[in-house]
Amino acid sequence: MDCKNALVEADGDFVKATDLLRKQGQKIAAKRGAREANEGYIIAKTSEDGTKGIILTLNCETDFVARTEDFQGYANTIANTALANEVESIDGLKAAQANGSTVEEGITAMSGTIGEKIELAQYEVIESELVVAYNHPGNRLATIIGLNKVGESIVEVGKNVSMQIAAMNPVAIDKEDVDQGIIDREIEIGKEQARESGKPAEMLEKIAMGKLGKYFKENTLLNQAYVRDNKKTIRQYLEETDSDLKVTSYNRLELG
Repeated sequence: MDCKNALVEADGDFVKATDLLRKQGQKIAAKRGAREANEGYIIAKTSEDGTKGIILTLNCETDFVARTEDFQGYANTIANTALANEVESIDGLKAAQANGSTVEEGITAMSGTIGEKIELAQYEVIESELVVAYNHPGNRLATIIGLNKVGESIVEVGKNVSMQIAAMNPVAIDKEDVDQGIIDREIEIGKEQARESGKPAEMLEKIAMGKLGKYFKENTLLNQAYVRDNKKTIRQYLEETDSDLKVTSYNRLELG
């Protein structure tokens, strides 16, 4: 009906009707701007040569819209555009051309057609000798991981470690990579817990450091127990494949 009404208003001129619909989309998008868009579709992809990976989140208001072919198709179009144009930032991606308009214009038009707030909320890029992507079924969660070596066995390791990241949500690759603010917070929490349990003041620091070590073991990728074989850590799993194999970077996005 929107298309019919636009054609009537434009006296049958398809170009003018299209412009009217785009303007209508902008108006609807503006009205929806203050609404929450917490549903959506997350997708991770890699370049053909496997040296670059991207991951993005296209948000909408309802799961119903997120599951439609049009919405998911446009999310894939955005991802392909990002790789084809070697886009490095979310602002650059919004300005990139896809299907005859910028990505931002395409999102606005889709918002007008669907009647929901739609936004490109997150976009990350990884480059390495090998990048592996993992999309969890349903595309509410995805990961990309960079490794310093290539090969069929390395690709398999990359897939398994990507699933590890999806399942266990580490805060960093190794303990040396953990943000100092997180470390300070964990030490303070450890001291407070020890204090409340009645431990003597002179023991608080030691107890807190012990808890910090446990935090590193549970929350840093290389020190986590491998979910497919909890008798070994991810570090050991990598070393079994190749003693020089390293995770160079990773990214994990999840709805909610």
